[in-house]
Amino acid sequence: MPSLDAKPRQFPTLAGILFGLGLGGFFDGIVFHQLLQWHHMVTSAGYPADSVEKLRFNTLLDGLFHAATYLFVVLGLVLLWRAAHRSHLWWSGKMLVGTVLIGFGLFNLVEGLVDHQILGIHHVNETVPREQWIYWDLSFLLWGALMLVGGWRLWTQGRSASPGELR
Repeated sequence: MPSLDAKPRQFPTLAGILFGLGLGGFFDGIVFHQLLQWHHMVTSAGYPADSVEKLRFNTLLDGLFHAATYLFVVLGLVLLWRAAHRSHLWWSGKMLVGTVLIGFGLFNLVEGLVDHQILGIHHVNETVPREQWIYWDLSFLLWGALMLVGGWRLWTQGRSASPGELR
C-alpha cells in the first residue's frame, strides 16, 4: 500500500521542450545562416547581404538570435539540474527525446510562420529563384510539424509506460 506522502513520479517536460527550442534555433542559425548561408536574420526585410554593412547588420542580428537560443538551452539545463535532485523524478529516454523533438518542432513552426510567412524577414533558402522560396518554407513547416507529432507520440508513449519500462 503506497504511503500518503508518496509523491507521483514526474518528468521535467519543460526542460526537454526548452532544450528542443534551443537546439532548433542552433540548427537553424548554424546550418542555414552560417554553413549554407541561405539567409540571415533580415535578408528579406530590406537588408539583403549584398554589402559589408548589411552583412554586418545581419550578422549582429544572427548573433542576438543565437544568444536567445542559448538562453533556451541554459534554462532547460537549469530545470533539468533542479529536477535531478528530486527523488521522485521519472527518467525516461522516450520522454526526453519526445520533449526535445516537441521543442525543436515548435521552434520550426513558430520560426516558419512568424519570420518566413507573417513578417517575411527571411526565407529558408534565398539562393534559389524567388518563386521557389515558398516550397522551401513549406517544407520547413512540414519538417517542424513532423517533429512535433513524432515528439508528442514518444512523449505520450513514455508517459503511459511504467517507470521500469522507461530505461
